[in-house]
Amino acid sequence: MHQFPNRAALWLNKLAPNAPMMNGLCPSVQVADGQINSESVRFIAVVPDPNNHYPRATGGEVGLLEGWTLAKVLNETIAADAEKSSKRPIIAIIDVPSQAYGRREEAFGIHLALAGAAGAYAKARLAGHPVIGLIVGKAMSGAFLAHGYQANRLIAFNDNGVQIHAMGKASAARITLRSVDALEKLAATIPPMAYDVSNYATLGLLSALLNISNPDAPNESDLSLVSRTLHDAIVDARRDPSLKCRLGAENRRCSQQVRDRMRASW
Repeated sequence: MHQFPNRAALWLNKLAPNAPMMNGLCPSVQVADGQINSESVRFIAVVPDPNNHYPRATGGEVGLLEGWTLAKVLNETIAADAEKSSKRPIIAIIDVPSQAYGRREEAFGIHLALAGAAGAYAKARLAGHPVIGLIVGKAMSGAFLAHGYQANRLIAFNDNGVQIHAMGKASAARITLRSVDALEKLAATIPPMAYDVSNYATLGLLSALLNISNPDAPNESDLSLVSRTLHDAIVDARRDPSLKCRLGAENRRCSQQVRDRMRASW
């Protein structure tokens, strides 16, 4: 369960107040059309559903229903804007603790569902939609890969409730045969293993790290800051839709060198 109340639903409501939710979707995927700087944008969030048909996906995890529903929404958005010269921005609001682990999920092809969602986000980005990931809470494992990681730009809150990682601490401790305390001490010395968002920011994957007074109860100043930052990210994504901006940090220097040498060889 979340350390904090689910923030995806909260921020969807704050950024698209009074906007009707799209009908015909599973309850755990909420979609609303709102505005950023007077431009129409589509907000997408994965939220908890205690009555989810799949028990492993009751806490905001991304599972079979969520993966296929995200793909459906994104592909319909791409089709609706296909003839428009300016494609609608898509904002993925992210607070997802994990993909939905379970034997039924594996048997029914969760890998295909999540790949469908990730592929649809990439397709939207390549079709000219500015795709922005707003990380307000957890962005963990396959859930983050399926919901948000394919964005043109990633924005995160500088807050203890934000965690971006491939694996939860308890799971990582078991895999590495360590206690959680020992894992935390090790992770503090290796930025890609660390759980705090400030270490993640050193990897160059974020376009902005925002100081929000209270992510669980934002004030008008917080909302204004987030809206302005989203607008700036949309403008920047239209100016340069590539993902080259992720390679500029010192902790990605070797990644850039590898790409430069491969490009020179080819």
